[in-house]
Amino acid sequence: MRPVILKGNLVSLGLLLREDLRYIWVWYNDRDVRKYLSYPEEVFFYEDELEWYEALRKEKKHEKVFTIVENSSRSVVGLIGLHRIDYHNGRAELGYFLAREYWGHGYASEAVRLALDYAFEWLNLRKVYAHVFETNAPSIRVLEKNGFTLAGRWRRHQHVPGEGFVDVLCYERFRDRAVDF
Repeated sequence: MRPVILKGNLVSLGLLLREDLRYIWVWYNDRDVRKYLSYPEEVFFYEDELEWYEALRKEKKHEKVFTIVENSSRSVVGLIGLHRIDYHNGRAELGYFLAREYWGHGYASEAVRLALDYAFEWLNLRKVYAHVFETNAPSIRVLEKNGFTLAGRWRRHQHVPGEGFVDVLCYERFRDRAVDF
């Protein structure tokens, strides 16, 4: 039985377990999944995943990573995390991915909503930000659907295999969306 952190209609955020690493390792090496993640050229060994898991357990104050669990089947379908949590400044970076076979079902949108609930209500953060490649239209839709706004752009900043250098878009979402600078 997997501990559930937050439950939605389609998916829940679950505790990441060591046995999940076998799926994550396969997904991280899927070129279609990897294409829009950091360092898309990387190849990961299973031992890399074990080391990442152990480091994550030790740094849980500044990194919160959850499995995205499809509610009806209880299958792990992806990961979502709040990274570089900065309690002093009240912010964290959001990152997520789904296994290819689970794309297009609304799972990412709901998982992001749940992660925002966790960030704002449980961690008492004031801001969550995310970086997305300009060519990753589905991820941009997920962020915008969850109230993120475009805050900036790094021009031709990241190499994406098959697409060349693309802009990296910087999105942010405040707990109180009325906050302006």
